[in-house]
Amino acid sequence: MILPRWLTEARGLRADLIALVAGALAALALPPLHVLPVLLVAFPILLMRINAAARAIVAARRGWWFGFGYHLIGLYWITEAVLFEAARFWWLVPLAVPALAAVLAVFIAVPAWIAWFAAGGQSQTGQRQTGQSQTGQSQTGQRQTGQRQAPPRAAQVMVLAGGWVLGDLARQFVATGFPWNPLGSIWAVPGRFGDVMLQPAALISVHGLTLATVVLACAPVLCWRGRAVCLGIIVAWIGYGAVRMAAPPPPDQPLRVVLVQGNVPQGQKWDPALRDGVFEKYLRLTDEGAREAGSDPHLTVWPETASPYLLDANARAAIAGSGHGGPVLVGAVRFDEEDRPRNTLTAVTATGEVSGLYDKWHLVPFGEYQPGWAQVGIQLVPGGGFARGPGPETLRIPGVPPVGPLICYEAIFPGQVIDEADRPAWMVNVTNDAWFGTSAGPRQHLAAARLRAVEEGLPLMRAANTGITVSFDSRGHEITRIGMEQTGYRTVTLPGPLPRTVFARFGLFLPGTLALVFLGVGVVASQRRGPD
Repeated sequence: MILPRWLTEARGLRADLIALVAGALAALALPPLHVLPVLLVAFPILLMRINAAARAIVAARRGWWFGFGYHLIGLYWITEAVLFEAARFWWLVPLAVPALAAVLAVFIAVPAWIAWFAAGGQSQTGQRQTGQSQTGQSQTGQRQTGQRQAPPRAAQVMVLAGGWVLGDLARQFVATGFPWNPLGSIWAVPGRFGDVMLQPAALISVHGLTLATVVLACAPVLCWRGRAVCLGIIVAWIGYGAVRMAAPPPPDQPLRVVLVQGNVPQGQKWDPALRDGVFEKYLRLTDEGAREAGSDPHLTVWPETASPYLLDANARAAIAGSGHGGPVLVGAVRFDEEDRPRNTLTAVTATGEVSGLYDKWHLVPFGEYQPGWAQVGIQLVPGGGFARGPGPETLRIPGVPPVGPLICYEAIFPGQVIDEADRPAWMVNVTNDAWFGTSAGPRQHLAAARLRAVEEGLPLMRAANTGITVSFDSRGHEITRIGMEQTGYRTVTLPGPLPRTVFARFGLFLPGTLALVFLGVGVVASQRRGPD
């Protein structure tokens, strides 16, 4: 791939800005745009910027700027949530997204730093130092004019891909984790194409898809043998996905699920003057959906914190009456024995009793609680926020196949969504994406939930307050949907689960090991001389 000289020879701030724009360009491949071809431009530019760097720290800086642009565009929608509290946190409006993007960019700067060495940067530095008395000045001049820029090699691409995935795995855990927008999520394209392209996630998760995506995105700068390997990867990828999608689906489970979307704007959600109307809306939608389900065993799902009331006996009795003999999973706030609030999914039976509770355990930093490491003298979350639940659980509700609940943010964590020791037969994801309006945020969140269905081989039912409410089968194929800002319900027969997937058996160990192998082989191979 031949790039313009102004791209390959730029230095200093100009080179940093080029990396920034390339990262922002790469973000266009993310949901909901899915402009996949931009990666074939963005990643070659990143590699050229790494290889043109005179020192490893400069290469890391170029990687940081690329990551900053990627996350700045990919996470712009977070500003929508801050604006709901603009009266208190107006000063955060211009800072929240850039600050978060700056932190997440570090996880791309590190692989860029390692990739510089894989390009022969260390040996080139040594040559300059040993030959400084005779040729040092000329070599430095060549470096400055771009003449010594090493062409990207397959080994370097392997190092970049392996390091990128290890960075994504790290950001799933560091500081409670924020693995939003992994590059592999670009394949969650709505429709049949996305169904096919997501299937390898059942083997290697979204992290494995990210690994392959980085390699494919670098194909334009590889020699013909490297491009042939990339062609083989994409053919095998599509072939595996098509075969898996063509296999007969497992039999449906004996349950009808009613997904309810109340479409309550965030600004009205907790208004005392409106809460009676909100509660009555959910009761009415539950009644209509349960009637549609008829005499079949059925269960209704309300979104995250849908109930504006605490679920006392009176509230539960009203909910039970609207369910027409079927249990209702209700998103609501409850207070524990220590009077701490918990973001909870409560199973209310046909008699108004509580048959199960699930407390959200992956809380949103600075949204639902203020981490101990971030006590900076400013209380961003009043009262310390929500108390944390114990972790993934399986709810066993009478007459209902065992279910693994996910509340909102929890759906973005691959390998951490169900209790593998007590494996459920399906998953339910309740969320309130009203905080983010009609931005890209809810659509990116939906893509994450879809990937969890593929990874675990379990159907996933999703109820969202203002959208998007969706049901997925155990291969991530969409069955039914309620779009953004629509009020309604959908009644769907619960699809069957697939046998435990390879990823469900081995978890994050598998993509982590694969990334380490790529990194290690790339480092060793980079010591060899000669073209790829």
